[in-house]
Order: sequence, then C-alpha cells, then structure tokens
Amino acid sequence: MKLAAHTPDPLTVRTVPVPDPGDLPARLPHPQALAWIHHGQGIVAWGEAARITIPAGPDRFTRADHHLRELFAETDIDDPLALPGTGPVAFGSFAFDPASDDSVLIVPRRILGRRDGQAWLTTIGPRHHTADPLALAHPPTPPTHLQWSDGTLTAPAWQQAVAHAVERIRHGRLGKTVLARDLNVQAAEPIDARVLLDRLATRYPGCFTFAVDGLIGATPELLIRRTDDHIDSLVLAGTTPRGATPTDDHTRAQRLYHSPKDREEHAYAADMVRDALTPLCADLRIPDHPEILTLPNVIHLASPVHGTLDRERSVLDVLAALHPTPAVCGTPTGPALDLIRELEAMDRGRYAGPVGWIDARGDGEWGIALRCAELDKADPTRARLFAGCGIVADSDPAAELAEAQAKFRAMQDAFQG
Repeated sequence: MKLAAHTPDPLTVRTVPVPDPGDLPARLPHPQALAWIHHGQGIVAWGEAARITIPAGPDRFTRADHHLRELFAETDIDDPLALPGTGPVAFGSFAFDPASDDSVLIVPRRILGRRDGQAWLTTIGPRHHTADPLALAHPPTPPTHLQWSDGTLTAPAWQQAVAHAVERIRHGRLGKTVLARDLNVQAAEPIDARVLLDRLATRYPGCFTFAVDGLIGATPELLIRRTDDHIDSLVLAGTTPRGATPTDDHTRAQRLYHSPKDREEHAYAADMVRDALTPLCADLRIPDHPEILTLPNVIHLASPVHGTLDRERSVLDVLAALHPTPAVCGTPTGPALDLIRELEAMDRGRYAGPVGWIDARGDGEWGIALRCAELDKADPTRARLFAGCGIVADSDPAAELAEAQAKFRAMQDAFQG
C-alpha cells in the first residue's frame, strides 16, 4: 500500500526572526492546534499545507521518512536561521500498534517557535501565499459541565485483566507487558485544544506538551531527540504516586528506587533502548543505575541516554529502531503485544505511540504519547483519556489501578482546570 499525501502545488517556505512571542499556546489563533513545548520553549503551529497518512506495517517509519524527504526536496526554502525546528516542519503521531492505520504527518501553514533566546515565524504554502497575522481568530473557551464515564473496561474488569497478565508472566510466556485503560469525558461545548495545552504546559513544564491531529498531552518520556549527529533519550519505567508531604515523597521515592519489581521493570526498558541504539551509534552512554524523576503527580525511575550516530540518519530512522519500547509494550515484544491485544479489549490508536516533529534536516524531538487524551473527530464535545501500567510477575492489580488513576490525573486536571 502506498502512502497517501494531500498537498497543494509545490510549497514555498520562509522563516523570519520575530520578537519573543511570550506564552506559545496563547498565540495559537485556532482550536485546531499543533504543538511541542518544553520549559516554555518549542514550536506551535496551525493550518495544514500537507498531510501524509501512513498505512499500517512494520516499515511505516521508514516509508514516512522517505515520503517526507521527497516532499521537502521539492520545497523552496528560505531559512536564514537554520536552527532545529526552523524551515519546514512536519508534526507527527504514529499508532502504537503496527497493524493500525492511524499514523499521520502534518506540515502546517504557520509555525511559531522559540529556542535559546531566538524566536521565529515560518510561513508554509503555495507560491505567493501571504502570511496570516498573529492574531486570535477564535479566543479559547474552557470546557464546562464535564461528565466522566468508564471507558472500555470498568476498574474491576481492568484489575482482572492485570491479574490474568500476571498469571501469564508467572507461567513464563513473557517477562513484562503493559496494560492501558481509557476514560471518557463529555463537555457541554466543543473542547478547545489550546486550553488543555496551556494548562498542561503551565503545570508540567518539565514534560513535553504536545498536540497533533487531536491527540493532546504532556509526556514525561523523551523517546528520541536528534540534533545533527547527537541523540538524547529518557527511559522511564517504574512509577509511584506522589506523597502528601516532602517527607512522604522522599519515603516513596526511596521505596521505588529499592523495589525489586520496579527495578526489574526499569531494567527491561533500559536494556532494550541500549540494544536498539548501540548498532546506530558510534558511542552510547546509559547510566548503570536509574535516577529519581519527580513530577507533580507521580515519581518515576529514569535513565537519561546520550549518544552520537555513526552516520547520517534522520530522527524517524531512529524511531524505527526504538518503537515499541518495553516501557509501553513489554518484553519480548511479540508476546507482550499479543497479550495487550487480548486483554485490553480496546484499540489504543495513537496512545503510547511516538509523537513529535521532524524538520527538513532530519532533526526532531519525539516522545511517547502518554498522559494524553484524544479528541473525538466526529463529536468535538467528547474525548478519550488514556493511562497504562507496566505489569511484571510481582504486580498487584489494586496497586496498578491506583497507579493508573494517578496517571489519569494530569489530563483530568487539564480538563477541570
């Protein structure tokens, strides 16, 4: 099957420096937002100059990269800044399951960015297309009269699925799997992505706040960043809810750090990233022991990863080697994915798949779509939230349910304000 691309005549791209725009989500003129924000820096975008829909298959990252290279090769680019994220950029979101057709790359018409004290505006469109002003066409409206309901499985049914997974693991079929839950929300009016983005970026500045084609969230997990030949990643696996006091936080963090169950779960993820990236890198640095990462709602075991690529590879090439990691699938990958399909009883769609951006140089930043919600395209007053937990032989269904509820809280707070 061929990739499907929707684009007008050959594109002209012009990037110009602009004064500091301030709060990036506040400058989005329309609810249909694209975004990638970290500590107030990043890029936001709107409009659609081109869309590439990516069919299912294990080679979907490679095919998407090839098609995007062809598109950018025919583009007239005027980019005097030549920074990561300037010039033409495609925002992307890939389905978790290689059997799903939900993956997409979108090249917007306008991109507003800020990095290391430099701000810019990129205009993308047919020749002679004039730039839109940076003005709010539709002021954002917070969601109201929210009604919450169970997703595919009720809490007791999901706990039973976890118990089944633990039994399979103990009988030696696999070492780890990851089971996700969904939660539905209904608002009185269409949900404005900009409100969610602003709340997430404010409350979770250390996370990567994203929006791509109705998928919105703030992920703590950097799957891969590519800048020239340098790559960075952040492995997260092993989680506990935050405590009520600093002392409680410290106790929980120490318990997490010394937990055999959580250290085993983290080791699966870190070892897989090492195995995936070593063949691509001239050098790779992964710490022997994880560190503690504290977020407003949870505490994670984290391992930062740094490396140098051995030759020219785009960020999508590296994604192809990494996805899916044990942090969102399990290990071995095949049996873990089969068990997810059997026990979750739902289609994850783009939840737990790669989400991020890539520019014409092959640079980009991609995270795992966690702590997120997907807006319903047929009914914009509805959305579906997701949360997942790593399951190993020592997992307790009640504790996993509490962890999932803690992970839901980021998006629930974004809706409720």
